Amino acid sequence: MSRHLRRVIAAILIPFAAAVLIGLAVLWPGGAPAHERTGVGFDRQTQHATVTKVVEVSCQSVNASGGVPTGDTSTAEGSSAQQQADGTCEKATIRVDTGNDKGRTFNEIVQPDQSRQLSEGQEVVVAYEPSAPEDLQYSVTDVNRRFPMALLAGIFALAVVAVGRLRGVMALVALAISFLVLNFFILPAILQGSNPLVVAVIGASAIMLIALYLCHGLSARTSVAVLGTLISLLLIGVLGSVFIDWAALTGNTDDNTGLIHGLYPQIDMSGLLLAGVIIGSLGVLDDVTVTQTSAVWELHEANPSTGWRGLYRAGIRIGRDHIASVVNTLVLAYAGAALPLLLLFSIAQSSVGTVANSELVAEEIVRTLIGSIGLVASVPVTTALAALVVSADRPAASTTAQGQPLAQAQGHGQAPDVRPAAGRGGRGRRRKR
Repeated sequence: MSRHLRRVIAAILIPFAAAVLIGLAVLWPGGAPAHERTGVGFDRQTQHATVTKVVEVSCQSVNASGGVPTGDTSTAEGSSAQQQADGTCEKATIRVDTGNDKGRTFNEIVQPDQSRQLSEGQEVVVAYEPSAPEDLQYSVTDVNRRFPMALLAGIFALAVVAVGRLRGVMALVALAISFLVLNFFILPAILQGSNPLVVAVIGASAIMLIALYLCHGLSARTSVAVLGTLISLLLIGVLGSVFIDWAALTGNTDDNTGLIHGLYPQIDMSGLLLAGVIIGSLGVLDDVTVTQTSAVWELHEANPSTGWRGLYRAGIRIGRDHIASVVNTLVLAYAGAALPLLLLFSIAQSSVGTVANSELVAEEIVRTLIGSIGLVASVPVTTALAALVVSADRPAASTTAQGQPLAQAQGHGQAPDVRPAAGRGGRGRRRKR
C-alpha cells in the first residue's frame, strides 16, 4: 500500500484508538460494587449439590393441604391441586457438595406436575437462604449443566479451528478477549454508575479493534472495515438515543431489570437498553463490513483498471444480497428470543397494534429496527470507503515497460506493455510469432 494512504488511515485510526485507550483507563472499574444479597431471582447464594436418593411418596401425605383451593377442577389451579392431592410425588434426598455446609443433606418434594423432575445421581444447583429455618435453608433452583455446556463449547472450538486453522485460532482468542472486556470493564463500570452509553461505546470500540485486527491482520483492508463499523455504530447510537427517548422506553420491563433497578437505582435503565443495542449490533456489523471490504479488494485484484465508481457499483450489488440475508437473520433472532412472549399475546388474542404498543415488544421492535438500519447503512458506507481507498492506491512500483506510471497509462486509455515473467518457455523474453 502507498505511503500516502497509510498516513491518511493512520491519521484517522490512531487518534480513535488513543481515545479508546484513554476511555478504558478513565472508566476502568475496580470490580463490581458489593451489596447485601436479597435472595430474589439471580441474587441468591448458590451451591452445587447431588441428588443421592429418590423415593415415591403419596402427595397427600407430604402436602400441607391436599384440598382444591378453587373448588373447581376445570380451572388450571384447581386441576393442579387435585393432581397433587391424588397423585404420587417424589421425595429427593440432596447432598450439598460445595460451601461451608459441604456434606449436608436435605429433602425436597417434587410434585407430579413440576416441569423439572429429579433423578438419582443428578447434579443440581441449590439456593441457600441463611435467615430461613434450618430445614428450609436449601432448595433446588436449577440443574447443573456444566458438562454438556463445556462439551458443546469444545466441539465448537474444534470445528472453528479445523475449518479456520490459524484464523480460527485467532477468532477464538478474539472471542475470549471480548468476554474479558465485557466481564471486567463493561458490566462493572455500569454497576458503578458510569454512563451505560459511554461505557458501551468505549467497550464495543475496544472489542472491535482487537477482534478485527487480531483476526484479519494489520492492513488497509482491515482498517477500512474498522472505519465502516465505527461509522455504522455512531449511526446506531444516534438513532437509538433519539427513538428510545421518543418512544419513552424505560428499559425496566421484567423481573431481572426490576431487580437491577432496585439494587442499583443510579443506573440509567434506558441508557442500559441503548448500550445493549450497540453491543448486540457489533457482531453482525463486523461480518458485514469485513465481507464488503474483502469483496471490493478482490474485485480490484481481478481488474485493477476499474475505477472507484465501477468498484462501488460491483460491490453494492454484492451488498444487496448481503443486506437481504443479514436483516432477515437479525429479525428472526430477536423474534426467536421473544417467542414465549409472542405466544402469550397470541393466546390472549391481542391485536397487532396492542402487541406492538406494549413496552416489552416495543423494545424488541426498536432494537431490531435500529440495528437493521445500521446494518443496511454499513453496506454502502463500507463499500464506498473501500472503493475510494483501493482505487486511490497507486504504488510507485506499478509502472509500464516504458517507465510510464501504470495509473497514467490507464488513464490515457493505453494498454500497459506488461512483459511475461520468466517461465518454462521463454526466459522472460517475448516469443516471436
